[in-house]
Amino acid sequence: MFIWGVLALAVATPIFAAANSPSLHWRDPIYIAAGFAGIIGMALMLCHPRLAIGALPGLSPHASRSLHRYGGAALVLAVLVHVAGLWITSPPDVIDVLLFRSPTPFAIWGALAMWAVFAAALLAALRGRLPLRAWRWGHTALVSLAVAGTIIHAIQILGTMEPITKALLSLLLGAALVFAIAKRRVWVMGLRARQG
Repeated sequence: MFIWGVLALAVATPIFAAANSPSLHWRDPIYIAAGFAGIIGMALMLCHPRLAIGALPGLSPHASRSLHRYGGAALVLAVLVHVAGLWITSPPDVIDVLLFRSPTPFAIWGALAMWAVFAAALLAALRGRLPLRAWRWGHTALVSLAVAGTIIHAIQILGTMEPITKALLSLLLGAALVFAIAKRRVWVMGLRARQG
């Protein structure tokens, strides 16, 4: 239950802090919804690595895999809501971001993270059609880019998210990814395949 408690606290605290941000007072409702979709997406990312390796207590491997798949769909939806909300409030800015010509570095990292999330989801849908080793390496690389891009994107933005809780969530997210990769030992699988 300790891990569940830590996850709940890690997810709820930044959302609660953002909900009490003074910057919300002069934001449009659509912009606020887009921002919180991004925060929820980041929170969903925190759960994914442990679901991928079946490391959440009380869940069978089958349940863990199912939640990982549904969580991936929810993450894609959160990203779409995030981008769509920003598009409604400022289409030219979103076009610049999608075309990687935005002058703000955080926007470029956000775009990289977004495309990595979409590519990882597409690769997940094609899992049965690809060799396991290639799929696992590709999915791990894309997920790593998505997490790194999301962390840098969030840290660089001075907005709704409170700095300390945002930094802690980013730290936990990075640690969860590293732990899952180390536990899954993707590189060992690749070495064995080459040696065989």
